[in-house]
Amino acid sequence: NFVMKMYSVPYTLDDLKKEFQAFFHFSFEQGSFLERFIKAYQGIKRITKFGVSSCGHLLQNKELIRYLEESKF
Repeated sequence: NFVMKMYSVPYTLDDLKKEFQAFFHFSFEQGSFLERFIKAYQGIKRITKFGVSSCGHLLQNKELIRYLEESKF
């Protein structure tokens, strides 16, 4: 048994889609290995910020934290 909870995040689905589209777009660009590596690193870094932001936002969600405490999670 489990309960699925949804929570808001500080960005839109459109923001996330745009970042992934940009990441995949440059994946097919020409350039030296170093140029492509740097672009990939920067893209992954930007996408990772979405996940970190979501986690931080989740931990500040008082209602969800209260629910977890009350359910003895």
